[in-house]
Amino acid sequence: MKNYDEFSGLVIVGHIKIFEPETGIVHVNKRNAIHYENMSVALAQSISNAGQGFIYEMAFGNGGTTVDPTGIITYLTPNTVGTNAGLYNQTYSKVVDDSSANNVDPTRNKIETRHVTGANYTDVLVTCLLDYGDGDGQDAFDNANSKTEFVFDELGLRSYEADGTGKLLTHVIFHPVQKSLNRLLQIDYTVRVQSISG
Repeated sequence: MKNYDEFSGLVIVGHIKIFEPETGIVHVNKRNAIHYENMSVALAQSISNAGQGFIYEMAFGNGGTTVDPTGIITYLTPNTVGTNAGLYNQTYSKVVDDSSANNVDPTRNKIETRHVTGANYTDVLVTCLLDYGDGDGQDAFDNANSKTEFVFDELGLRSYEADGTGKLLTHVIFHPVQKSLNRLLQIDYTVRVQSISG
């Protein structure tokens, strides 16, 4: 018979902050949804040294909201069901795995783990910088009045998979934010893995 006092588990929560590092203007500061099925596979692959499952890229899209003519924003539900889940309309992505040869700027697009001795949680901080020239087809100024490929309202973290598919691990939907040539945007994406017992 199992002793239920010995049971423990994990809680995973995430938070994103999208801001302009030069001015300090914060555009988004909120929690995100976790895709628990894909995350469980990713964690198992990572700790079994399967060579895949780890966080690899940050994906951006513009299909998470609709804006009516009066400016009212309707937010869709984050995609967190089904192993093939994805963004509603992915338009851009950037490799954040700083050990990958595909990461063109590993000093500013990187993954760090942060742990305080004695704490029952560890944070994974994923930093992604959308530089001035990142992405062909951006508007020159941040004054778009309709959705374009670089007016983002959703983003997520994707895992590395050997077949190149990359599973969606997290998904967050927010009010539209434009990336334009005159705007530097940084995303700090924190995923907290916390041990629980009881």
